[in-house]
Amino acid sequence: MNFRAITLLLLASSHAFAQTPVRKPKLVVLIAVDQFRYDYLARFRDEYKGGLDRLLRNGANYVNAHLEHYPTVTAIGHSTMLSGATPNTSGIIANDWFDRASGKTVTSVSDDGTKQLGGSNVAGASPRRMLVSTLGDEMKRARPGTKVIGLSLKDRSSVLPAGHMADAAYWYDTKTGDMVSSTYYFPALPEWAKAFNQRRLVDKYAGLDWVFDKSSPKGTKKMSPVGEKLSAEIYSSPFGNELLEQFAEEAVRREKLGQRGLTDLLTLSFSSNDAIGHDAGPDSPQVHDVSVRTDAILAKFFGFLEQTVGMQNVLVILTADHGVTPVPEVLAQDKMPGGRLPGAAIFGPMEKALEESFGPGKWMLSSAGSGPYLNWDLIRERKLDAREVERVAASAVAQIPHIARVLTRHQILQGDVVVDRFSQRVLRSFHPQRSPDLEILLDPYWLRTAVNATGTTHGSPFSYDSHIPLIFMGPGIKPGRYVRNVALNDLAASLATILNVETPSGSAGQPLTEMMP
Repeated sequence: MNFRAITLLLLASSHAFAQTPVRKPKLVVLIAVDQFRYDYLARFRDEYKGGLDRLLRNGANYVNAHLEHYPTVTAIGHSTMLSGATPNTSGIIANDWFDRASGKTVTSVSDDGTKQLGGSNVAGASPRRMLVSTLGDEMKRARPGTKVIGLSLKDRSSVLPAGHMADAAYWYDTKTGDMVSSTYYFPALPEWAKAFNQRRLVDKYAGLDWVFDKSSPKGTKKMSPVGEKLSAEIYSSPFGNELLEQFAEEAVRREKLGQRGLTDLLTLSFSSNDAIGHDAGPDSPQVHDVSVRTDAILAKFFGFLEQTVGMQNVLVILTADHGVTPVPEVLAQDKMPGGRLPGAAIFGPMEKALEESFGPGKWMLSSAGSGPYLNWDLIRERKLDAREVERVAASAVAQIPHIARVLTRHQILQGDVVVDRFSQRVLRSFHPQRSPDLEILLDPYWLRTAVNATGTTHGSPFSYDSHIPLIFMGPGIKPGRYVRNVALNDLAASLATILNVETPSGSAGQPLTEMMP
């Protein structure tokens, strides 16, 4: 064969290879494990034999994925996953915040114009406070007939990832033990969801022992008898994750997700890990146990998907909405820094300084986390310079021990802050109409809680709260261990590229092209 013939053959082979289509998934499944620090994948690796093991062996594992926003809380994390937006664009600045227009605190998904369907007779939830589109919205706009469903034990964790056009979002009512939804999606619960609730699977856990530490006489928790107390306890036990997985199977089966000739989207957020982590802390046997149980639950769900959709047709993403701070008292045993700072210790000196400088009055209307909302009407009434009021407030707070830095509204809007990763996370998260007037960062390992409180929380911009898992597994994904720094914001742009739909409107991320063919 001469040179020309060889060249033509190589070109033809190259062209054929380039034209080989990547199999599109029939179902995209976003799995979020609430409060699942990245290091849980490494610390308990030898005990994972199921779903997490499968993801780690067969997935594209981004080992340096971080949240690039502040505070690191559930609503922001879940709104970021499939929008790719930062809070200054999405409008989701916290789990809840003070709404100046109404003069009351609102949650990220509260909506008085809706009713909850099922469970308690309370207001429903919706994604109306989110100002941007999600991947599911773009999928439905591009291909009518696509189904998008969000599931979680928390309302915000089911509503926000699924987006505005979702067919449904379901969450758990801790008073009744029912899976519920909202009139935002439909006028009544689907019959299959009603039938699921009527099975009363929650009652099967009555009197059951949750054994989380076989080596300790205190390593067992007995569940309550049937009733409201049991329904609440389920949420804070690994049995909540089991209940959610069973509901997810029913949703896939009844809605025929991934079985209709289109690419559907299911978002599934396991909340019990978060409740357990708050109570016991990341170094506890409870967190160890629920992490290993999560591995088994995912194995069960993947087995179900294998039978119904075929795992070769499922694109799975594993991530988390945030990490968690070690319990301060545990840190002290290891000679590490950390402690608890009550809200009154922060806001009390601030309000005293404002009264001394500008006279008595209600200077603080409310707060979101550690951020105070100052009284703009009082500032205008006394013809004060808002920047000076902010400066006095910030100066008073900055003198309090264990305050790392204080950023005022005007400093943030002008970008007049220390240029580092932590301040940049605050800048990306400040929404002029919704955010407080000061953003107050505590020293690493310090928590804003009551001094005599137990357990722990999250919300800081530091790595123990920001470092999360990000693993892709399925058709069109190159497995491997990827070490460059990436952000949770990159998830939405990557999926939009894989699915060939428009990138969500507020996305600030970049597609992770190295894992794609």
